[in-house]
Amino acid sequence: MTMQEKVLIVEDEVHALTGLAELVSGWGYRTETARDGVEALERVQAWQPGIVVTDLKMPRMDGLELLERLGELKQSQAVVVLTAQGSIELAVEAMKMGAYDFIQKPVDATRLRTILMNATRQRETERELEVTRRKLRDTGLLGSLVGSSKKMQELFALIERVAPSNVSVLITGESGTGKEMVARTLHDLSPRKAKPFVAVNCAAIPETLIESEIFGHEKGAFTGALERRAGCFELAEEGTLLLDEIGEMPVGTQAKLLRVLEERKLRRLGSKVEAPVDVRVLSATNQDPETAVGNGQLRSDLYYRLNVFNIHMPPLREHKEDIPEIVDAMLVDMNRKHNREVTGVNSDMMSRLMAYDWPGNVRQLRNTIERAVVLCGGTEIEARQLPPGFGTKTVRMQPEAAVTSNAIQVEVGATVDEGERRLILKTLESTNNNKTRAAEILGISLKTLHNKLKDYEKLKDESVPSE
Repeated sequence: MTMQEKVLIVEDEVHALTGLAELVSGWGYRTETARDGVEALERVQAWQPGIVVTDLKMPRMDGLELLERLGELKQSQAVVVLTAQGSIELAVEAMKMGAYDFIQKPVDATRLRTILMNATRQRETERELEVTRRKLRDTGLLGSLVGSSKKMQELFALIERVAPSNVSVLITGESGTGKEMVARTLHDLSPRKAKPFVAVNCAAIPETLIESEIFGHEKGAFTGALERRAGCFELAEEGTLLLDEIGEMPVGTQAKLLRVLEERKLRRLGSKVEAPVDVRVLSATNQDPETAVGNGQLRSDLYYRLNVFNIHMPPLREHKEDIPEIVDAMLVDMNRKHNREVTGVNSDMMSRLMAYDWPGNVRQLRNTIERAVVLCGGTEIEARQLPPGFGTKTVRMQPEAAVTSNAIQVEVGATVDEGERRLILKTLESTNNNKTRAAEILGISLKTLHNKLKDYEKLKDESVPSE
């Protein structure tokens, strides 16, 4: 063995249990014991053995049920079942359920040792395969992230280094760079990957509801709280929680969040009881966090608690050499989504994509490619399938009559509110209704943009005469 593998022995007969434990320990394995399936399940979750050797017939929870429960919990142990003569059918059933091997009682020590050695080698092979999978990033892939450029390779190395730990990570970068994709990749490469990944956008939740959304509430905690509701922390228990646009969270809520992070305990709104929480918290922002701290938008103590490790997503304009790979990956997804067979983009189209600075980053590129796939009638995307006015960087007001498709005209006598409304709607049109990018261009928060759009909808409804 290249390492001391951990083996859990599960047997309800005391003498057999003791004898097996001593035998396996003598071969250099680290061993622990359990008297039945219930106790074994607890030991597996707490001790994480690599191999489980279990009897099939036991009180409370037998070997088959234990095997089934391990599968439900997505445990990766190699399970070896012990079966009495005449119970081969049960052993075969266990193999169908995922057991690694079986051995008849009375146990043949030589055969058991061979099985354990083979199981150990298999687990070592699986670990090597995991390393190989992670090395796939060298071909430009890591989860949903794509790129062979130096910047992306450095990013992949950071993600792989920090993913297995429980450390808090603050992901920074412009809107549309793929911060949530980084968070999901961190989760998928962590020991929490089998547990929930929950993402909440702090900018998209009204201030009056954000505490309930994050911490949950009891029935009657406030007007409209008609039933108990679990918050994002509870939904992400044992998994990962992403707090996106953390700088948009109200300062009062930030104080409560800091307390949860420090004490690892949670109290729903309206409750007097605190409950422990086991959640890895990731956060993201498209702002400069230190500027947000300086202007009082982000509490400094929360910032330092969240920013144990920082991962910065580069804007697409800084790694344009990845665009061909990113487009190829997007086409695979878009073909599946829209039932198309687009194989690539022509040279003129690619030249246009490479020359553009992509203020909306990868998200804008994705929207552009998706639009082109939908419009494409053949197997290759052409430049004529780009959005109208593609390449214009900003939306600007122009006086007089020479108004282009990417500008607005405001007549003398129009109100400031009307000018603002036209500018907002035109900006949304220019970004293909990408609200995050539109808010960034306009210099307002996403929450403010949502509120403005709701006001416009109300005005539209009020202007319709009632029947």
